[in-house]
Amino acid sequence: MEIVTVIGARPQFVKASVVSQALKRLGTIREYIIHTGQHYDSNMSDVFFDELGIPKPDCFLGIGSSSHGQQTGRMLEGIEGVLMNHRPDLMLVYGDTNSTLAGAMAAAKLHIPVAHVEAGLRSFNRRMPEEINRVLTDHVSTFLFTPTQTAVENLIREGISGETIHQVGDVMYDVSLAYGQLSDDKSTVLGQLGLVRGEYSLATVHRAENTDDPSRLANIFKALNFVSQQAPVVLPIHPRTRNLLPPDIVSLIAGSDIRVVDPVGYLDMLQLEKHARTILTDSGGVQKEAYFFSVPCITLRDETEWVELVELGWNRLWSPSSSLERFYDLARYDRSSPPGSHPDIYGKGNSASLIASCLVSPDRA
Repeated sequence: MEIVTVIGARPQFVKASVVSQALKRLGTIREYIIHTGQHYDSNMSDVFFDELGIPKPDCFLGIGSSSHGQQTGRMLEGIEGVLMNHRPDLMLVYGDTNSTLAGAMAAAKLHIPVAHVEAGLRSFNRRMPEEINRVLTDHVSTFLFTPTQTAVENLIREGISGETIHQVGDVMYDVSLAYGQLSDDKSTVLGQLGLVRGEYSLATVHRAENTDDPSRLANIFKALNFVSQQAPVVLPIHPRTRNLLPPDIVSLIAGSDIRVVDPVGYLDMLQLEKHARTILTDSGGVQKEAYFFSVPCITLRDETEWVELVELGWNRLWSPSSSLERFYDLARYDRSSPPGSHPDIYGKGNSASLIASCLVSPDRA
């Protein structure tokens, strides 16, 4: 059996690390990996392959950054060429990026079954390109691997057959278990940045809805400045965010304890997450990792796909379009006052094995 896997962004590299290992253990699957180049900076890509032991891509498309339509179109063209040469048994895609959509659409048009890892997530905000990507991908997929019961219910409400839905848990939880100890053993990022465990906050900002809106971006950095008055805020900065910072925000950062650093590898990121007093992010993956490590999280968005975390109180939403006073109330929420309940809502840490087994024998999942 031959599977073509499409990846192109940091979260996909992380998820693929455990699923590719599970596929290899079966011994009956040949995996051909296409890297679209959606994240093309060496700190955003190469380091993840090295740290996580992901097989080197068989094909690198080198698409890079451009408008959504142009980027997705170029990916479609490149992926289609590979599929026509290989004619695999299955296309495997992850998450909700343009790489995800391009892989799914290229395969569907060639009548190649699609398996979608992290299916069924919904923000119910169609202005988000990620929402369009995930909805379209789900509706052309043959295997829909969901991380939570909420995701299952979303798909059923949209009329997707229950026979194609497989609730396997979250592969990101697998990764956190697999690499958490390795991170403890190998990462020296806290010492390099002069950080004390539990005495700093961690922030990530990359979504277009925030970076491309000057008022939202300004509010986010005002909020981070407020938090930095209590303890340092570490911000591994995404290249697109760095490129969009106006002079007034650069000046604000210079006068604060916001410590802007280059993107870090996954093992360093795990360390920064595990030992933060609080996490502020617009990343879906970081929201979950905060929960895995029992670190309270403030999500810098209008909504989140991970509604379970909000319901449990581990994640609190703040819209950067709303008042800073609302944020100031939330900013008191940190590791010193976590919610009491921390149930196991993302599976047992064996999601990758369940996915691999299902792809070989669907009736076993």
